[in-house]
Amino acid sequence: QIEPVQKIETKQYDADISQLMNLIVNAFYSKSEIFLRELLSNSSDALEKLRYESLIDNSVLDAERELKIKIWVEDKKLIVEDTGIGMTRDDLVNNLGTIAKSGTKKFLENVKKGDVDKKGDIEQIGQFGVGFYSSFLVADKVEVYTKHNSDNEYIWESSATESYTIRENPNPSLKRGTKIVLHIKEYDDEYLDLDNVKDIITRYTQYISFPIEMLEMKEVIDDNSDNELAVEEESAAEDATEDAKIEDVSDDEDEEDTKVKTKKVGEWNIINSQKPIWCRKTDDITKEEYNEFYKNLTDDSSDALAYKHFHAEGQLEFDCLLYIPERTPLDMFDQGKKKKNIKLYVKRIFIMDDCDDLIPEWLKFMKGVVDSHDIPLNVSRELLQQNHILRQVSKVIVKRSIELFNELAEDEDEEKYENFYDTYNKMLKLG
Repeated sequence: QIEPVQKIETKQYDADISQLMNLIVNAFYSKSEIFLRELLSNSSDALEKLRYESLIDNSVLDAERELKIKIWVEDKKLIVEDTGIGMTRDDLVNNLGTIAKSGTKKFLENVKKGDVDKKGDIEQIGQFGVGFYSSFLVADKVEVYTKHNSDNEYIWESSATESYTIRENPNPSLKRGTKIVLHIKEYDDEYLDLDNVKDIITRYTQYISFPIEMLEMKEVIDDNSDNELAVEEESAAEDATEDAKIEDVSDDEDEEDTKVKTKKVGEWNIINSQKPIWCRKTDDITKEEYNEFYKNLTDDSSDALAYKHFHAEGQLEFDCLLYIPERTPLDMFDQGKKKKNIKLYVKRIFIMDDCDDLIPEWLKFMKGVVDSHDIPLNVSRELLQQNHILRQVSKVIVKRSIELFNELAEDEDEEKYENFYDTYNKMLKLG
């Protein structure tokens, strides 16, 4: 008997975009502050794309020569602006209208097709296309103003629902680049505090290649108050004798009257002026620079006992800078507490500092940074996808740490090695 042919129907999945957006916003990221790292990473990518294009055709910089990122707060809105490559109308639809599509990934693929040799010269941070949507962790509405050299200025707007709008800006303000306006949620107003924003930027993105400028308010003397102040001072000098007879209670009132009047003005300050020392050649770095970086990294007032700076190659390529602190950390033997000693960066963007697999327990006293170009991260860029990669990194760190200990033992300064051994012999025996 011939079996009847079964009719097979093929149907597309129905994606409930609002549910998917809800998942991205609430499930991917462990902390809401991550949104700032994602937006600044995207801005850095946009600037890097333009820098790469300018190597081929310098005229792409004509509209705006300065490559930078600007951040400020205005009317309960946090604004992030860059002078990068910007987006055309089609780019807006493809990159912001399609969940999890990475424009950076496509850009890198195109570069690879055109010139494989130059791929290593491009500092692109982006790996996934969901980073932008982390904005909705703290904002109930997001507006994106963008201008590409080959198109007009457009405004993309959404409230993380099923839809978004795109319209041409009737009053264009950008020469080139992208401006993201975040309407901060009422209960997330800590992201309107510039000191808090500055702290987050310093933690995650202080080492990116382009300057980040922040509009900070400072008090200055109000020029309009000078005349009034001069008159008051003159009058006070003439009546000095009478003032001496006035009761103490009135002194405070006189002080208030003669107080210099001030006003607040905005000032643009670069907040990421420190360059990543681990990316430089060892011959170009002085001992003082190594120690200064150590103090900034650890908040230790003393210089490091010793350090080792190296570039690892092989299956995984990364830069590493390790330090031995002069004194034992107070929590060195506290098993329950995570040691935040080795900071992991990917292309100069901070990822984590509490990774247990990055260094064995007996080396938890070491401080330093590891910066990789190709370490595989999960979709939120907060976790590593493959533990075997970490094991390789850990092996290299252990090997180079032992090299450093041997160098200390062979050094002419015996006192330094004795100090090291007296401080850390228990950990060495544990190892």
